[in-house]
Amino acid sequence: MGLINPTDCPYYLISRTTLFGTSALKRGFAEADVGQVRPAYIGVLMSLWREDGLKMIELGRRAGLEPSTMTGLLDRMERDGLLYRSADPDDRRALRVYLTEEGVRIQGTVLKVLDQIIAEIFNGISEEDLDHLKGILRRVLENSR
Repeated sequence: MGLINPTDCPYYLISRTTLFGTSALKRGFAEADVGQVRPAYIGVLMSLWREDGLKMIELGRRAGLEPSTMTGLLDRMERDGLLYRSADPDDRRALRVYLTEEGVRIQGTVLKVLDQIIAEIFNGISEEDLDHLKGILRRVLENSR
């Protein structure tokens, strides 16, 4: 087998793109004075901005996170003052997750930064190509289940 060009490897391209995007988001959040938000929080925040008070299991499903990942992530988000967990009044075994006032307040700023960074990352890429890419990435995620 001859030498392999890393830029021909989908995994390499996805991982490098993710690292670049994560770094850009961290910088953007810090500059916008919402540095307590980590890129890993985005799926949870978007899910709760859409519907606050989700059960933990449903939140994990919507955010695309494994249960083993959820507890630690929610611990960090709670520590950063963005959400809190509360017992479900209808099911003592379940917890519901709610945004704090700070978690609600930062929505506009976080979404603005996210839009700006996405626009920078995908500059020069047509809407059609971007839609095609999102479809491919969704398929990759489906294949990983």
